[in-house]
Amino acid sequence: MMTYANLLAALLLGSAALAQADDGQAVARVNGAEIGEFRLERYFNDYLEAQGRSIGAIRNPNLYKRLRRAALDELIDKELLWQEARRRGLVADEAAVQQQFQATRAAFRDEQRFAERLAEDGFDEASYTEYLRREQVSQRMLAELSQPKPPSDEEVRRFFEENRARLERPEQVHARHILLKIEPGQDAAEVEQRILALRGEILAGADFAEEARKHSRDSSAASGGDLGFFARGSMQPPFEEAAFALQPGETSMPVRTVYGWHLIRLEGRQPAEPIEESQGLAIVRDYLAEQNRSRASEEALQRLRDASRIELARGQ
Repeated sequence: MMTYANLLAALLLGSAALAQADDGQAVARVNGAEIGEFRLERYFNDYLEAQGRSIGAIRNPNLYKRLRRAALDELIDKELLWQEARRRGLVADEAAVQQQFQATRAAFRDEQRFAERLAEDGFDEASYTEYLRREQVSQRMLAELSQPKPPSDEEVRRFFEENRARLERPEQVHARHILLKIEPGQDAAEVEQRILALRGEILAGADFAEEARKHSRDSSAASGGDLGFFARGSMQPPFEEAAFALQPGETSMPVRTVYGWHLIRLEGRQPAEPIEESQGLAIVRDYLAEQNRSRASEEALQRLRDASRIELARGQ
């Protein structure tokens, strides 16, 4: 997850080149305004970070190209909104701009680190403040252009009735497990005998969590094999079937999955919990309203794109 301080970079780089004198070769032109390669590369890095990705982890060239193009499209949309806001004469709310500036500065441990971070991205306090004005005005412009229609009571009711089961909390179980992997060349039956022996020790009084810490070859071993609560559909089918068949305190027979042999101990069970109608309707209303906002925003941006001259450099 991005911290407020990390998010600063993403915000800075989403703006037009307010401080950079040389932003590299143009990768796109929006009604004549250039988006430079350096700006795109910096924004792309933060675009990936916001999704929990990193450039180095992307091995597929086609995926890399698609994600980079998506980041460029976001920069183009930002430029379009700014140009339209300027054309309409929108001005920023200075009090809100200063409030956001102070909140961002407070996220850093001291003034020096804040200034250093600004400088790393080619900004000083004045140019960053100008960016905040620009970002605020652009967001207001998008809100004015979108104006989504709120969902009707009929739409909310219909969606709720069609999806009620999905809104309810399903039955969940809390389990621990011990995993013995079957290594290449190893006899599966031999591993099964080992885990059967472990089960015998546990039934004789050995602590399951302690045995998991000593023997399990899963990342949960350090926590005594604790998997927390999970619902149906989140585990391998044989594992899930065995876990849901147990009663609290029981230990399963060995269970085979693609990962190896497991022992499962059930710690607890939570029954399915139906959702209150009023709560469900409120959740659905918020969901449909967000869907409408997203759709209206995309349609507004598409209208701006259709009315603009957007040129992409070769290979973008």
